Amino acid sequence: MARAVTTQHKVVVTAAAWAVALIIFFPILYTIITSFKSEQEAIQGFDLIPSFTFESYADVQSQYNYFKPFMNSVIISVGSTILALLIAVPAAWSMAFSPTRRTKDILMWMLSTKMMPAVAVLMPIYLLFRDFGLLDSRIGLTVMLMLINLPIVVWMLYTYFREIPGEILEAARMDGASLWNEIVYVLTPMAIPGIASTMLLNIILAWNEAFWTIRLTTTEAAPLTAFITSFSSPQGLFWAKLSAASTLAIAPILVMGWFSQKQLVRGLTFGAVK
Repeated sequence: MARAVTTQHKVVVTAAAWAVALIIFFPILYTIITSFKSEQEAIQGFDLIPSFTFESYADVQSQYNYFKPFMNSVIISVGSTILALLIAVPAAWSMAFSPTRRTKDILMWMLSTKMMPAVAVLMPIYLLFRDFGLLDSRIGLTVMLMLINLPIVVWMLYTYFREIPGEILEAARMDGASLWNEIVYVLTPMAIPGIASTMLLNIILAWNEAFWTIRLTTTEAAPLTAFITSFSSPQGLFWAKLSAASTLAIAPILVMGWFSQKQLVRGLTFGAVK
């Protein structure tokens, strides 16, 4: 009897998980379907059977120079991730293995900055970027995305580092390891799953960031999130082209997430089961 109840419970949970996954994925699926329609078909209404025309993709590639914002997205997302890790690894190491009475308060303060509406600091950030000549620049946007995602990166790395026994680092110090050797050759290899999942998550967050990319760039440093907005004009929205641009924008991150899902899940559950 208990086994039957357990089986039924698993079936219900699995069915509910699939239902939630399909609901979440459906907008993406419909965007992909719409990208294979003509503009006339796209505005006619809900239809899951497209004509499978590549007209919108051809227009995006030929008229709107997709390659440039794609490279901007790659450079900005990867660059901001590398900068965040360079800062977050020593910070998380310090708070995990040399905590003080204020460590938890600092962590909570860092996380609380993510709760502030971005529009509240738009004006001072814009003025700073203008005065330092960082508007519409890859460097400025890379630094900005690094800063807004840094609290999450520090929090995740701090959680992973807490699961590593401190005795291992103490043994490395007794063997004469310097601070640099301790972090690079002892701590980092042991935390590779956590660091890798943190890196992947930060790339995804930076890749999908739209608020700051739209407001701090125009043409030269505009990534794919800003590129998509170019399909909105006073004449209206070009739904098929917009869907094609959106599909091209999300395709790289979907492929990366698909091939790295095991590493991502492993890192996110690192230390959860003892």
